Amino acid sequence: MNKEKRYEILSRLREQNPHPETELEYSSPFELLVAVTLSAQATDVGVNKATRKLFPVANTPQAILDLGLEGLRDYIKTIGLFNSKANNVYKMCEILVNKHNSEVPENREALEALPGVGRKTANVVLNCAFGWPTIAVDTHIFRVSNRTKFAMGKDVVAVEQKLEKVVPKEFKVDVHHWLILHGRYVCTARKPKCGSCIIEDLCEFKEKTE
Repeated sequence: MNKEKRYEILSRLREQNPHPETELEYSSPFELLVAVTLSAQATDVGVNKATRKLFPVANTPQAILDLGLEGLRDYIKTIGLFNSKANNVYKMCEILVNKHNSEVPENREALEALPGVGRKTANVVLNCAFGWPTIAVDTHIFRVSNRTKFAMGKDVVAVEQKLEKVVPKEFKVDVHHWLILHGRYVCTARKPKCGSCIIEDLCEFKEKTE
């Protein structure tokens, strides 16, 4: 795919949604960090349902430690893998209190050193909480990037590197939101809705649907 086509795709996505945001609900960097950690292999809808009950009661590292591990588990037990996620969030809170003065660090290395936080989670936090032009590649972005031929790669890291290279600076802060939402609602896994897609004429996917 050439750069003119990529530019047009991003321009249309921007025009359709000029100020995209994550669908996870949060009101602070810490709430976002917890929500993204809980969202691994879970839906944003499911995470929001749990955090709507958790955050009014505990939305700081110390407040979650005060809840205790069992208390935290009770709030998030509707989310898949809740036992390991509760352990990770609890240990994360201990580190934030002891090492980071209860603040979420604006630093990739420090974020990735937290339990349950990988590259994707760090990218989301740096992007959404701090406005960094990072691109978090999830399954939706991986699929959309490869299927459209926008940025092809054999794994999420390869796709991230390709996107970093081919996405112009003016789109970098918002591109991962556009691609996630596009993959979630239009370019869906089993049957993409090509007929109602605003970039269908630019997309290089060969097996388009009606």
